[in-house]
Amino acid sequence: MGDLRNNRDQSRYEMDEEGHTSYADYRRQGDQLYLDYVYAPPPLRGSGAAGRLMAALAADARAQNLRIIPICGYASAWLRRSHEFRDLVG
Repeated sequence: MGDLRNNRDQSRYEMDEEGHTSYADYRRQGDQLYLDYVYAPPPLRGSGAAGRLMAALAADARAQNLRIIPICGYASAWLRRSHEFRDLVG
């Protein structure tokens, strides 16, 4: 599993695994981080890659004192199920 990258030029968090890149498109407004879309490439689907990406970006959001506004259905469901990060939902 790779490290989380914040690709500010494309407004997306990225993480590489097994030669593939999972990502989460975002928009930031003040202290709010809108998660528009979370994507895991087909070879990584079912492996937990999107969940690992969400955990890493949520930890990054917490470190920056950001609230997460999940627009993406996957991000919303993941945050609702997360005992550790559900408090970040704004």
